[in-house]
Amino acid sequence: MPVWQWLLESAGVLLLLPLLYGAALIVRRRVLSRNGGTFELSCRLHTAHAGRGWLLGLGRYSGEDLEWFRIFSLSPSPRRVWSRSRLTYAARREAAGPESMSLYAGHVIVECQTPDGPVELAMSEASLTGFASWLEAGPPGADWDRHRSL
Repeated sequence: MPVWQWLLESAGVLLLLPLLYGAALIVRRRVLSRNGGTFELSCRLHTAHAGRGWLLGLGRYSGEDLEWFRIFSLSPSPRRVWSRSRLTYAARREAAGPESMSLYAGHVIVECQTPDGPVELAMSEASLTGFASWLEAGPPGADWDRHRSL
């Protein structure tokens, strides 16, 4: 096989790989959202530097849990899971400085508390309304005063 033919075939394979990856991301997002309850949700995992550490993702309500999936991952499992009974809304703020470049446009930052420490989430205003409702709508016998700071 001539070298130029081998180069063309290699270039074809290199062009095909990103297309397959993109198609796989689309299929994954469809599978994750087939039961509804998904929304754009960014999570700040690394809090050592102000305004840095944000990762884009998808949130999905699954019963008593909020699941978070990285947007550019092909994994079918959530990267983080927060139980409604262990998550408390602490405050909200607007994105500032480099955060506004790292997040989806129009998203607000929600500061939450968990037994494992603070968690920062970024979501749209509409998603925040749904999130607050989900937190308040605990199962029968839940501690209704726990989320009163909303």
